[in-house]
Amino acid sequence: MEPQEMTVNDYIAILKRRKWSLITPAAIVFLAAVLVALLLPAIYVSTATILIEEQEIPVEFVMSSVTSYAEQRLQSINQKIMSYSRLNDIIDRFNLYPDLRDRKTREELVDILRDSIKLGQISADIIDPRTGRPGTATIAFTLSYEGETAKETYQVANLLTSLYLKENLKVREKQAMGTSEFIESQLNKIKIDLVKYDNTITRFKERHANELPEFLQVNLQVLQRVELTLERLLEQLRSLKEKQGYLRGQLATTPAQLALADKKDRLKELRSQLAFYQTRFSAEYPDVTKTRADIAELEKQYAELKKSVASTEEQPDNPAYISLASQLATTVMEIKSLGKQIKDLEKKAAVYQRRVARTPRVGEEYRNLVIQRDATQAKYDDLSRKLMESKVAYGLEKDQKGERFTLIDPARMPEKPYKPNRLAIILVGLVLAVGAGVGTAALKEFTDNAVYNAEDLARATSRPVLVSIPEIVTTKDLTRQRIKHLSLAVGAVVLLVGAVLLFHLYVMDLNVLWAKLSRKLGV
Repeated sequence: MEPQEMTVNDYIAILKRRKWSLITPAAIVFLAAVLVALLLPAIYVSTATILIEEQEIPVEFVMSSVTSYAEQRLQSINQKIMSYSRLNDIIDRFNLYPDLRDRKTREELVDILRDSIKLGQISADIIDPRTGRPGTATIAFTLSYEGETAKETYQVANLLTSLYLKENLKVREKQAMGTSEFIESQLNKIKIDLVKYDNTITRFKERHANELPEFLQVNLQVLQRVELTLERLLEQLRSLKEKQGYLRGQLATTPAQLALADKKDRLKELRSQLAFYQTRFSAEYPDVTKTRADIAELEKQYAELKKSVASTEEQPDNPAYISLASQLATTVMEIKSLGKQIKDLEKKAAVYQRRVARTPRVGEEYRNLVIQRDATQAKYDDLSRKLMESKVAYGLEKDQKGERFTLIDPARMPEKPYKPNRLAIILVGLVLAVGAGVGTAALKEFTDNAVYNAEDLARATSRPVLVSIPEIVTTKDLTRQRIKHLSLAVGAVVLLVGAVLLFHLYVMDLNVLWAKLSRKLGV
C-alpha cells in the first residue's frame, strides 16, 4: 500500500484511536515528575560574605611579619576548619543528619558536611604593592552552608563564619609571635657567640700584648733607640779596654815600692850616663869603668831589694803605682758595668726584634678574630633591629591593626529552600510526559497494520467498498460509557485535590501563595 498524505481528520482519528496510548504514558511520566518534585527534600542555604581588609597603618611605618598572601592563608584556614575533628564537633553540636546516623559511618557524615560547605572567592584586578605589577587578588570571600532546615543552616553558617574569623586572628598572631620568638632565640645564640669572640680576643691580646699591629711603630722606635744606645756603649767599651791595656802596661813598668823606684831611677840615670861616656871615651876610661861598676852594684841591690819586697808582700807605697792601680781598677769596673749594660740591651733588642718579627702573623690572626667578631656584631645588630620590628608587628596583629577579615554580610535565616526547583521539575516532567505519550502513540500507530475505515480498505484491496456498517450502540453501552465518564471526572477531581494538598504541604502554604498572587495582581 502506497503511503497517502494524512489529513487533519486522519490525525483526529489517530488521537481518538490511540488516546489511551497517549494519555497513560504521559500521565505516568508526569505523575513521576510530580512525585519527584514533591518528595525531594528541601535544601536551604545561608551565605556570609567576609571582606579581606588591608592593614590600617601604612607598611612604610610598620611592616607586618605575616608575609603569606590572603589566598594562601585562606586555604590554610579552610583546611583546618575542614578537618575531621572540627566537622565532627559541628555535627554533634547541632545534631546534624539524625536520619543518617544509623545508616552511615561518622566519616561519611563528615564527608557530607564537608560537601555542604562552599567557600567562594571574590577577586579583583589590583597592583601588587610588593612587586608593582598588575595582578588579580582575592578581596573577599563567601562562606555558604546547605542544610535541610532554615534554622540549622543559619546556625551552622554563623558558626563557620566565626571559626574562620577567629582562626585568621589566631593564625596571624601565632605567626607574628613565632617570628618574634625565632628571632629572639637566634639573637641569644648570636649573643653567646659574641661573648665567646670577645673573650677570645681578650685572651689573644693578653698573650700578644706587645706584638699587636698598633704597637709596631712603638716597638720599632724602642728598638732603634736600643740599637743606638748599644752601639754607643760598644764604642765606650772599646775605649775602656784600650785604656785598660795602657794602664796595665804602665803598671807593669812601675815599681810598687818607693825604694825600688828610686833604685830603678838611679839605675836608669847611670845607664844613661854610661851611654854618654861610651860615646866619648874608650872602655878603659876610668869614668866608664866606674859607671859600670856602679851599675852592677846597683842592679845587684835592686834585685836583692825586689826579691825582699816580693817575699814580704808589702803594700805598695809608690804613689805613681797606686795611682795607676786605682785607674786600672776603675776602668775594669767600668768595663764590667758596660758589659752588663750591653748584655741587657742586647736582650732587650732581641725581645723587640722578636716582637717586630711576630707582628705580621699576630696581626693577621688578630684581624681574622676582629673580622669574625665584627661580622657577628653586625648580625647581632641586624637581628636586634628585626626583633624590635617583629615585636611591633606582633602588637599590630594583637591590636588587629593589620590585614584582617571583616564580616560585611552575615549569614541570614533563609526564607525559602534553595533547591530543588519543584516548578521546573514539574515543567520538565510535563514536557517529558507529552513526549512519552506522543512517542508511545506514534510507535503503536506505525507498527499497527490494521484497517480502520473504508478508504484504507479500498486502497489496501484496490476494490471498491460496497457497504459500510456503522457501530451499533446499545443501552448497555451508553450506561457503561456514562459510568466511565463519571469515574474519570471523579478521578480528575481527586487528583486535583491531592495535587493541591501536596503543594500546600511540601511546596508552599496556600495562604502564602494567595498573598503573593494578590500582591502581584494588585488585588
